[in-house]
Amino acid sequence: MNYNKTFIIAEAGVNHNGSLELAKKMIDVAAAAGADAIKFQTFKAEKVISRYAQKAEYQKRSTDASESQLDMVRKLELDEGAHEELFAYCRSKDIIFLSSPFDLDSIDLLNKLGLEIFKIPSGEITNLPYLRKIGALKKEIILSTGMADLGEVEDALDILIAVGTTLDKITVLHCNTEYPTPMHDVNLRAMQTIAQAFNVCVGYSDHTLGIEIPIAAVAMGATIIEKHFTLDKNMTGPDHKASLEPDELTVLVKAIRNIEKALGSGIKKPSPSELKNMVIARKSIVAAIDIKEGEAFTEENITVKRPGNGISPMRWDEVLKMKASKNFNADEIICL
Repeated sequence: MNYNKTFIIAEAGVNHNGSLELAKKMIDVAAAAGADAIKFQTFKAEKVISRYAQKAEYQKRSTDASESQLDMVRKLELDEGAHEELFAYCRSKDIIFLSSPFDLDSIDLLNKLGLEIFKIPSGEITNLPYLRKIGALKKEIILSTGMADLGEVEDALDILIAVGTTLDKITVLHCNTEYPTPMHDVNLRAMQTIAQAFNVCVGYSDHTLGIEIPIAAVAMGATIIEKHFTLDKNMTGPDHKASLEPDELTVLVKAIRNIEKALGSGIKKPSPSELKNMVIARKSIVAAIDIKEGEAFTEENITVKRPGNGISPMRWDEVLKMKASKNFNADEIICL
């Protein structure tokens, strides 16, 4: 991907609770916050989850513990018609529609809709048939790496590349899949390890509480930031409590844009805004006492004071070898 700025993905996930109306409201919020894309999840529950699958601990805490994972997820599906409507609605709001497919049929659906960027969720990084199917599309790919070690990341990249996707079309996101992620488990430096190991663009998918970690990731080189958001943290559902509310999402986007500006070009030189301060803050060689014409400059009769529009104190040794070309009053800037 061509990153002129950080690509910010507002992760709706399943926080629409299966409601098309709520999903559209989330698109409104993401667009108003200034996110580049909003991402949903595309799946058929029966094709993704067996009836024996247990819920994650964080899901048990935030939903009915007696309900199976399959029953929980089944209520969060969006059908093909809903996808088509949301895709069109995103276009009308000038925000990119993204969705993570969780099964092979869902890959086909998203491809049929015209999706140009495929987001591979962390849980599919070891799914060989899935990786081959997406890689063969030769589209832009965002690969999340939660729960993976470096060898598994390499294996996934090798599979995607082997079936036709070039490395320059892949961005790898460092991620931790615990909701919320404890600060001591974030390990942001792993994002840089991935970049160095595979010479690939990297980003960060965040599940911590708050906004400071994705901001730090941008400062460390993330080209993509993905962050869950919700309309209301108190809504029923597995991911709401670890998500940002609309005002927090807006603050995050603004902070990332400020960090982008602050990172600058990397060239160390005076900035345009501070040039005017140089004469104020820097100093010049001035007369410490009255000096008469022809008198030698000495450590006793010259000193260094503001303003900085005279001879730089860096020429101190040079001036000490010279004599006054005229009379100087105390505090007067020395000229040669």
